[in-house]
Amino acid sequence: EVQLQASGGGLVQVGGSLRLSCRISGFTLEDYTVGWCRQARGKGREGVACISNRGTTTHYREFVKGRFTVSSDNAKNTVSLQMNNLTPEDTPVYYCAGFEDSKNFAFADNQYEYWGQGTLVTVSS
Repeated sequence: EVQLQASGGGLVQVGGSLRLSCRISGFTLEDYTVGWCRQARGKGREGVACISNRGTTTHYREFVKGRFTVSSDNAKNTVSLQMNNLTPEDTPVYYCAGFEDSKNFAFADNQYEYWGQGTLVTVSS
């Protein structure tokens, strides 16, 4: 059974940092790309960052480049998202997700096959 469990969300002030973690079971990064998507209330999900090629290649949307870092611990089968210099626009629910093709990456949520539950990030001004 495939499971992705996201954690690490919380309340932080503008300019602060948070680190999200995604614990994965049922597949490994040898075969899957794992990404982080987020969804604000009333809006669709948008891809933020993902990691592919067995955890060796990272990809970012322009609006998080230089602030967010996605990484993996293949031995522990976890993927993390370090978020720095947070703004109120970074506030929504964050999800980790995976699809079976470690050689490619995707930001579109319809490319992902498996999803974890969300973790809420709230950035207060």
